[in-house]
Amino acid sequence: MSLRTNVVKAQPSAKGLLPRHRHTMPALASILVLAAPPALAVDGCLVLLCLAAPSWSAIPQCVPPVTQVLRDLARGRPFPTCAMSGAGNSGSHQWASAPGNCPPQYTYASELESGVAYSCGYSGVVSIQIDGAPWSRTWWTMGGQTVTDFSPAAKARMGTWNTKYDDDYAAWSAVQAAPVAQPSDAP
Repeated sequence: MSLRTNVVKAQPSAKGLLPRHRHTMPALASILVLAAPPALAVDGCLVLLCLAAPSWSAIPQCVPPVTQVLRDLARGRPFPTCAMSGAGNSGSHQWASAPGNCPPQYTYASELESGVAYSCGYSGVVSIQIDGAPWSRTWWTMGGQTVTDFSPAAKARMGTWNTKYDDDYAAWSAVQAAPVAQPSDAP
């Protein structure tokens, strides 16, 4: 579908520039409204359920709404709410900031002349509460990548889950605990 638009030339008047054809402005406004795509609100209840799942990205019905929420969060929009979630069931968002609000395996330190600067591999975190207790924390990037840290209670109830967060933490811990090789005196 193509829309033809007419250029409305303005002419000077005592009150500033006015369109030469005033009757074209309402018509143009109505065409723009009809041509604009409708704004779609994300279902906060569906997003809450998806982010509490063992692997939201493996559930086809979860991918579009969670991806949209991540885009919205990246643009500074608030996390959606769910009025039907019941007491103690909620989701909230915080921006990541290293080293305090960033998992250690995703925290990076850079030495500067003025000290150490920390950064986080993720932009923010969505925390899910179920029955008033922490359930999961999904860390996300501006590019849409996520990793989820499930609570011990969530792991016990689910049985299986996406283990990327746990695997990354185990790899990071192994490097932290590895003995540092000492230089030898042998030639």
